Amino acid sequence: MAGRIPEQFIDDLVNRIDIVDLIESHVPLRKAGKGFQGLCPFHNEKTPSFTVSREKQFYHCFGCGAHGTAVGFLMSYKNIDFLEAIDELAEHAGLEVPRDKSFTKSSENSKELLITLEQAQTHFHLCLRESNDKTRAVDYLKSRGVSGEIAKTFGIGFAPDGWSHLLDTFKKKQGSETLLEKSGLIIKKDNGSHYDRFRDRIMFPIHDKRGRILGFGGRLLGDGEPKYLNSPETTVFHKGKELYGLKQALASDAGADSLIVVEGYMDVIALHQAGMTNTVATLGTAVTPDHLDKLFRHVPQIVFCFDGDNAGRKAAWKSLELSLSKLTGNREVRFAFLPDGHDPDSAVREFGPANFFKSCQMKSLSEYLIEMLKKDVDTSSAEGKTRLISKIKPYVTKIPDTTHRTACAQRLSHETKFDENIVRQELGLTITTRKKYPKESRGLGKFASRSLQEHAITILMNFPKLAQKIDQETVLFLGENLENLSDLITVWEAMHNESLTAARVLERFRGDTIEKVLLKAVSVESNLDESASEKELEGIFEKLRLKAQEMKFEAIKATPFSQLSEAQKETMRGYKRK
Repeated sequence: MAGRIPEQFIDDLVNRIDIVDLIESHVPLRKAGKGFQGLCPFHNEKTPSFTVSREKQFYHCFGCGAHGTAVGFLMSYKNIDFLEAIDELAEHAGLEVPRDKSFTKSSENSKELLITLEQAQTHFHLCLRESNDKTRAVDYLKSRGVSGEIAKTFGIGFAPDGWSHLLDTFKKKQGSETLLEKSGLIIKKDNGSHYDRFRDRIMFPIHDKRGRILGFGGRLLGDGEPKYLNSPETTVFHKGKELYGLKQALASDAGADSLIVVEGYMDVIALHQAGMTNTVATLGTAVTPDHLDKLFRHVPQIVFCFDGDNAGRKAAWKSLELSLSKLTGNREVRFAFLPDGHDPDSAVREFGPANFFKSCQMKSLSEYLIEMLKKDVDTSSAEGKTRLISKIKPYVTKIPDTTHRTACAQRLSHETKFDENIVRQELGLTITTRKKYPKESRGLGKFASRSLQEHAITILMNFPKLAQKIDQETVLFLGENLENLSDLITVWEAMHNESLTAARVLERFRGDTIEKVLLKAVSVESNLDESASEKELEGIFEKLRLKAQEMKFEAIKATPFSQLSEAQKETMRGYKRK
């Protein structure tokens, strides 16, 4: 999780950084109650809903749902990864990031490969301009309508036909064969010699968002297979994580709130040239969870653009299934199915960029979900409608966000003509009638309907010092006799044993399964003071203690009396006296 950076360093770094000072250097803030407030940098708004708490060292937007620590803010605001955010915060704090020797060596090896890939790109670019065989490559690009400006933007090159063009260019450099092989540019024969991987191909360099070349894709000019060939997996290139055109899309001003996902290199280039510059492509693979995380890190809306044939529908369904667990806050997934016989290149030529999506069948995620699942269901009967709800439920329950689940329930209610509350109940959602709480129960008390564990975690994430009020003996007793308290015990241990703040707990468990629970808890705005919260926490632990005592008694009661220890017999006698 920490990229081989010591956890203690990350804890100390988060503790040194004041999130208010950090965010205020990027976003204007003003004092509002106990915290600070400003316009959210992650979505357009006119009324401030973005709050920053110095006490919690946490930010939260009530408009779009964005939230996190100082590290998370930098990652989202600057579109950088975790390690880059740590480096920037360390520089801000005047600290040097410690890394172990194996990590340093790995970084040096990666740097050598990146340099080699950059040099290969220079070679391919030169071949497109000066190779004896360049005419074939240039004619192909012109036939596809690729302008010189677009070719330059995407760094398009050419690998001439032949077994060793690239290899011969590097042969004078010591150790070049090893680096070329590790970067996937040449292939080793059984006899120990090498040959170029890419031959007689238009070359598409694959950049990361920082502009570094990680690998290549090559389109064959002549006959043969495969028509498209990608670099193999290397220490710097993982095709299940990278997106072609992301660097160029992020550098453009078009579609700042959305990214269009297509299937091929030429699709990206054709749409980009037509002005639809917010377009990216997967690298010959189906969409992966890593792709979705990367896309949603930059925009709230993803539009999957596929052919309207069976293959396109199959790819869309796979994308839908993976997207369900990613739907939180203001995120949105849509599907654009192209007219029969068209790919993005031909569609944008025929219909133009202004009418591109008008020519497609556009569907929201919930529309497409219902459309696919009702295919073999007779929705004209009550039984068929009930079956449809039953089929959809496993998919809807994968969605973590209540708002998105509710949207599915509303659409399903419209589709089946069933009362929305019935549909909501069948999908595991609460009915729309809201329970009214008495005035004295506002604040954290209104969350009492949650499990006791979640309620306790919410209080601890708001008032970490209260962890010191709960003794270890009590927590051990609960852990021994009650199930499903692992999250609460984990949070208590971090705050009690190491005195971690809420922000430091969040960073300690970044990427862990408990992270969502913690983010949800720390986002709760409490109107209670520390004293009132302490009483609530004591009451929760007392309820848990009584429940644990009851469970322990039930376990002892199920054991034959002759097999009980004296301590267990005393427990039974004490429980009966009560």
